[in-house]
Amino acid sequence: MKCKWFWVTGILILFSIMVLANVPNPDTVIYEQERAAETLDPAMVIDTASGEVLDNIYQTLITFDGTSLTRYVPVLSTNVPSVKDGTILDNGMTYVFHIRKGVHFQNGDLLTPYDVVYSLERFVVTGMAGGNSYELTEPLLPKIDGNYVDNISKWAVKLAGAKSWNDLFATSTTTPKNEAYKNALIDTFNLLSKAFEIKGDDVIIHLAHPFSSDLFLNYLAGIDILDAKWASDNGAWSGTADTWWKYYNPQRQADPLYSITNGTGPFELQSWTQGREVVLKRFDGYWGEPAKIKYAVIKTVSEFTTRKLDLMRGDADIISVPPAYIPQVQNIPGVKVSENIPELAQYQLSFAFSVNPHSKYIYSGKLDGNGIPPDFFSNLDVRKGFEYLFPHRTYVKDVWNGLGIVPNSPICTGLIGYDPDLPAYHQDLAKAAEYFKKAYNGEVWKKGFKFAIIYNSTDPTMQEACQMLSAYAQQVNPKFNVVPVPVLWQTLVGEFLSNNIPMIALDWFANTSYDRVYGYLDSSGVYGEALGQNFREFAKKEFDPLINAAISATSNSVAEKIYKEISLKTYEDAIMIWLIQPSRQLVYRDWLHGLYPTNYNPSYAKDLHFYGLYKSNN
Repeated sequence: MKCKWFWVTGILILFSIMVLANVPNPDTVIYEQERAAETLDPAMVIDTASGEVLDNIYQTLITFDGTSLTRYVPVLSTNVPSVKDGTILDNGMTYVFHIRKGVHFQNGDLLTPYDVVYSLERFVVTGMAGGNSYELTEPLLPKIDGNYVDNISKWAVKLAGAKSWNDLFATSTTTPKNEAYKNALIDTFNLLSKAFEIKGDDVIIHLAHPFSSDLFLNYLAGIDILDAKWASDNGAWSGTADTWWKYYNPQRQADPLYSITNGTGPFELQSWTQGREVVLKRFDGYWGEPAKIKYAVIKTVSEFTTRKLDLMRGDADIISVPPAYIPQVQNIPGVKVSENIPELAQYQLSFAFSVNPHSKYIYSGKLDGNGIPPDFFSNLDVRKGFEYLFPHRTYVKDVWNGLGIVPNSPICTGLIGYDPDLPAYHQDLAKAAEYFKKAYNGEVWKKGFKFAIIYNSTDPTMQEACQMLSAYAQQVNPKFNVVPVPVLWQTLVGEFLSNNIPMIALDWFANTSYDRVYGYLDSSGVYGEALGQNFREFAKKEFDPLINAAISATSNSVAEKIYKEISLKTYEDAIMIWLIQPSRQLVYRDWLHGLYPTNYNPSYAKDLHFYGLYKSNN
């Protein structure tokens, strides 16, 4: 009997070897793309490349159900809270999560309810400028003067009676100036801690005021859970009320969790060569079914030609391909190109209403033909002139091969408040000239200008957009000099957040209408932080009240009307040049399986999830 089973087993092994004989590295999936991760700390992520790495390492309480944006399935919680099962209580003010037992972090520690509370609190107290901490501060902290609080620092400043966050501390330190300020900081944390309660294996979250259940669950589906002891042992916040401010808004590379990880997900970090490669290894202690592959490699390869050759040789299993280059990969033997997959991404050119006066990108810093003043784009006529310069339809057709639509607002199709009938700008060079001639009482047209438009050096679609804008500016008036400048992604992010860039080509990814209008238009959103003081003052008056009303809406129908009003205002005030809402095509070797739709959700359109992927000739 033993001999018979040995013979059968041998045949199966031989068959498996034959099946995979032509599949290189059968236990490894290699993905090549143009961007590189910026950080490995979940509380510090604002870029998709970092999020892609962490989504394979860390897990959340709940996640999206397949391709749905409104249904959820449990992950580290064993339930998705609902009114029906009694885990959403008090008219939507209380949520109960049953924390899964027997889950190990990758260092061997067991998941506890406290780890959940710590992770959510740390997400708030990190408070990174331009980050996503508003996702929890708004529902969990009381309002100030009727307004949602988007950063924990605002409550600290209010309780201390100070003018600003920096006023609370001795110069260039995290030491409170006096005992009263220290007590105000502690009291601020206590406001947050009231939101959380642990009862046995349950984490109970109490909202500070009524808040959309759909939106709150959506946020929790994106917040990773950390090992509290591991984080503290490695120099992160210890979880105490009297130290949290020392860990507020850290510099990215000074953050103690910048380059290390310890999640509960199916993969753990083996190595990170910054700017080049991330290697993930299957976590054999994973609480669910183990991943089908042993290794996942994300390589940063800036040149498309190199990525294409690696795909053809079998040195890469899946690559990112600029839309214009899709025809180059459609007929390669052994290569598949997926159907068009809708993305919740949007590309745009953004005007900084004011920039750092010392920015090198505004050249002379004056309206003298050799530069622009720092507040150049505060002028509505200037912004409208640029809106009418851009060839939107040509850009989508020629640069993106028609893979997308021209947006008319920050809210893209598929989200609440999207209205295809809202007005949109189109190229009209006569109208562009008309507005430029009015700007600055005719001085813009008479003297001309020069400034840099910045784009990610690895993104050819953004390069094309910048070059198009530059060419048409020169066509309208030879004195108009828009200089496209490629910048490495890592540098670009820093320059953008430091308010050094007068005009930038960027994409923004968010899966709710609120996140879109907040990120783009709120005075405290990531763009609000980057587009200058003039934009923030404008946004406080024109957009913040509407955005607050949208999040307070009692129904989707009410919210929809507000979002449409916001969208119309972005047109009237020429806030940004909307370029495209793209569709995505996955380009991969035919031996790679499990990509779509099983392993795809439009909420994470730029993320490749390796769990469930496998390689086979069948």
